[in-house]
Amino acid sequence: MDDAGRATTMIEVGEEVSIRRVAPESALADAMGGAARWEIPVDEHGFVALVDCMPRLVAAGQTADSAIVQAARVSYGQGTKKISEDRGLIRYLMRHRHSTPFEMVEFKFHVAMPVFVARQWIRHRTANVNEYSARYSIVPDRFWRPTVDSVRAQSKSNRQGGEEPIDAGTAERFLGLLDRAEENYREYLALTEQGVARELARAALPVSVFTEWYWKCDLHNILHFLSLRIDPHAQREIRVYAEAMYRLVKEIVPLTCEAFEDYRLHAMHLTRLEIEAIRTGAALDTENRREQAEWEEKRVRLGLEPTA
Repeated sequence: MDDAGRATTMIEVGEEVSIRRVAPESALADAMGGAARWEIPVDEHGFVALVDCMPRLVAAGQTADSAIVQAARVSYGQGTKKISEDRGLIRYLMRHRHSTPFEMVEFKFHVAMPVFVARQWIRHRTANVNEYSARYSIVPDRFWRPTVDSVRAQSKSNRQGGEEPIDAGTAERFLGLLDRAEENYREYLALTEQGVARELARAALPVSVFTEWYWKCDLHNILHFLSLRIDPHAQREIRVYAEAMYRLVKEIVPLTCEAFEDYRLHAMHLTRLEIEAIRTGAALDTENRREQAEWEEKRVRLGLEPTA
């Protein structure tokens, strides 16, 4: 028995080294319920699958949120004995941006998505990623194709996005362009069969072709990724993946996700200028049109009258 009354065993692994194995204080349960993976399909060919998490074993009746609490109480020491409720501590950590305890939980996903989505995704440089290699393997015949109704017109105010659907005729022309791009796939296969190196032949494939990867990341950085990619301003084609990922994460750390929704996802950041505008009732003290537009959006969310 150790000082906490837990059963221990000693295993000799060398003349001067031994390992002490400590039994859990209570029965343990698999956070994923014994499943090999949890998978959510995305559109026609895509998916987000949770294949592992850390901790995988949690005390029966608890969730992986307990690992965050455990790490926080080590960090804060005896002072946290005043906080008796795990939910309250997690909400405090999220509210005050104490991020380190959230890094103690990790998730590993298997994801299939179009290459153009992957290139957006990889800009988040906080994960461990291993992608399907078209140097070693033939790329499967899977391509992203929107419906006519989902082809968007370029936004007049946002250089990096589209908003409203474009007219049907233009949308059909775009789908025809995708058809012609996909026709390269047959010649890609034929040329690899004739001996062209796969690492060269892949250059002819469009970014609408699908790729896959394993993506492992800690919870703190996953929540940052999700806060950006679930946002309504994010591109729809990556947002649907973020929404699927969040549904999976929420099953493992529900208390953290509750706090995340309250303090980040559905919350609002106010700048000094915006706080001053609310306090005085005056217009936002800036000539920057983008800041003014963002302030008008926030006023709508706050239920304030639009500025003159």
